[in-house]
Amino acid sequence: MHIVDHYAAFACSYRSQPIAPEVMHHAKRAVIDWFAALYPGAVQAPATLLERALAEEFGAGGARLALGRAAPARLAALINGSAAHTAEVDDIYRDGIYHPGAPTIAAALALAQARGASGSDFLRAVITGYEISTRIGAAMGRNHYKYFHNTGTIGCFGAAAAAAEVLQLDATRFAHALATVATFAAALQQAFRMDSQSKPLHAGRAAEAGVLAALAAAEGVTGSQDVLEGDAGFGHALSHGNHGPDWNASLQTLGREFHITRMTFKNHACCGHSFAAIDGALALKQQMNISARDIKRIRIGAYRATLEVAGHDNPRTPAEARFSVKYAVATALSHGNVRLAAFEPARIAHPATRELMVKTELTLDAELDAAFPQQRAARVTFDTYDGRCVEHLQPTRKGDPDAPLSDTELDEKHLELTAPVVGDASARSLLATLWTLDAAPGLDALCRPNA
Repeated sequence: MHIVDHYAAFACSYRSQPIAPEVMHHAKRAVIDWFAALYPGAVQAPATLLERALAEEFGAGGARLALGRAAPARLAALINGSAAHTAEVDDIYRDGIYHPGAPTIAAALALAQARGASGSDFLRAVITGYEISTRIGAAMGRNHYKYFHNTGTIGCFGAAAAAAEVLQLDATRFAHALATVATFAAALQQAFRMDSQSKPLHAGRAAEAGVLAALAAAEGVTGSQDVLEGDAGFGHALSHGNHGPDWNASLQTLGREFHITRMTFKNHACCGHSFAAIDGALALKQQMNISARDIKRIRIGAYRATLEVAGHDNPRTPAEARFSVKYAVATALSHGNVRLAAFEPARIAHPATRELMVKTELTLDAELDAAFPQQRAARVTFDTYDGRCVEHLQPTRKGDPDAPLSDTELDEKHLELTAPVVGDASARSLLATLWTLDAAPGLDALCRPNA
């Protein structure tokens, strides 16, 4: 059997098994978090521009965009997937350096709506997509992340697996869906090293590619089943390792341990590589009982990806600011948090924040880098004007599996991000629906017109 055959066999076997209560609970958490990310992204570019660019493709289809517009499944997956990754508040699988929700749930929901699936069937598809894609992401490792954006490349597999599950493909066709989508995988790190709207499109394109691959496989389109492990395949071509990924290791706990129970849910509205530094800076400020005005110098030691991905020194746009650890830390110290308002023009130009950024040094910490990606830590040091110098090691991020958001905190995040778009009553109604989604006969209550 090839690797895609093993993943397909898992999916088809799992289809007949009950979903454990813990796994179901975490699947609902993932979907709640996805909708929290979807709505703020749905009313801004690039999602709004995609609607205009693809206007002639609307008019038919059983899927829906965030605010209720009917669309074909592929189009809904593309636009909703892009929207869910725009505000930088979507979930993370830490070990795979990967945002599974944006592409996986967008694909699952689009096809589930189009095919009239139940809430339980939809959630099972989400679980399947997460379990397969997170293992592929972890196997590809940090070498893959050096040049590629995993949410686009690995997200294709999450979307294809979820879509194949909605379609109830047999093991052979399920494997071909995974094999085919591997050839669609694309997303470059360079696409968001400067001001750009490309990054959210990676997630949307992965969702659309997954839907297409599953629909094609359902009709008999075949792929190369050794596409992951072959000499010229996905692993060897894109992992940059001497021997390629250890695919067998990726299969060892499949069906026994569920990665969806170990997700990171974002507590800040920016690049996750900044989170440990933000949390550490806020903790140190509280520990020292100081204000931002008391700080003479800030030193941040971080793992390499923080410098490479979130290293903008002088951000001028929201996109650049979301990928600037110096800005994220400075605005957190000046204003107390890094929510959506942190990326409004006035906040980006705020004099006190800009002054703190000039005082901030960002350097590579070899010890912390060696622990990446399994650990996301930062070392923060403050020098104050009264002569103190205090260092704080932030070992993890609020929202990581070892410091998770509670259900209540997740509810609060959902309401904070969805209510400004759909209104408080609709946001609360949607939240209640999502917590009971496993009992829903269909998905008509989601993405309703004029929600």
